[in-house]
Amino acid sequence: MEMHQVRYFLAVTRTLNFTRAADECNVTQPSLTRAIKQLEAELGGDLFRRERPAAQLTELGLRMHPLLQQCYDAASGARMLASTFKSGEIGALRIALSHSVDLSILVPFLDQIRRQFSQLEFRFLRGNSEEVGEYLKKGDAELGIAAELGGDWDRLDTWPLFTEDFDLVVSRRHPLAERDTISFNDLRAEQWLSRNYCEHSASLSRSLREHGVAVDRNHEISSERDLIELLEADIGVAVVPHTASLPTTLKRAPVEGLESRRTVHLYGVAGRERTAVASAVMRMLRGSDWQQFLSRIA
Repeated sequence: MEMHQVRYFLAVTRTLNFTRAADECNVTQPSLTRAIKQLEAELGGDLFRRERPAAQLTELGLRMHPLLQQCYDAASGARMLASTFKSGEIGALRIALSHSVDLSILVPFLDQIRRQFSQLEFRFLRGNSEEVGEYLKKGDAELGIAAELGGDWDRLDTWPLFTEDFDLVVSRRHPLAERDTISFNDLRAEQWLSRNYCEHSASLSRSLREHGVAVDRNHEISSERDLIELLEADIGVAVVPHTASLPTTLKRAPVEGLESRRTVHLYGVAGRERTAVASAVMRMLRGSDWQQFLSRIA
């Protein structure tokens, strides 16, 4: 069954005239008649009684009419949806973020992009650096944001967005909250909250150990939400990226001599067609003044 056969059938059903139906469908009458005969052969019976002055639906035609109408409407809806996706009027933005990247860095761009598209769905996928890479490989995400991705895949497009330092974070009830800067000596007796999901967790721990800080006395944390809960309860201290969102109950301060930085990258898949939404977001992220954004973070 071809969709043009269904369209011709519905046209004859509306007009009850083969000639007028052919004009409406912008085809010759012999072509329309031949297409309907082929449809009747597939369905196993006549759909119309060819009477003058008007054609009449047979019993089979009456029963098939609502089904073929539904079939045609569904196909038309699918074509319309595909067209709106292609034109960018509707779309889904699928982004994979590593656990250590705060969603707040994307909010200004998401606010802009939703104004450009009449219908838009956001889909965020979270994972460690290797999982973000897998989301991109499998096509589950169009864009990825992470400090660095595990593994080596030659189809990755990579663009650096910004480079940031790490800060010490404590509860405002903690004695160190009164300090504007922190030394390694101040940290040697502290209980650590270890963000093992961060791509730079191992290098941070190594750097702190080199300065005599016993990071082995730690609590292992699996999410930023858990980290904040424990920090607010003053159950340890942590080192987090400068862009991490923190409530006012916590205080951040630089650690003197802690030379640890990370660069957050935008990732895409080379050679894979991107939606209009993903392309627009990519242009925004790559063209943004990230230094100005970083300077606004307290």
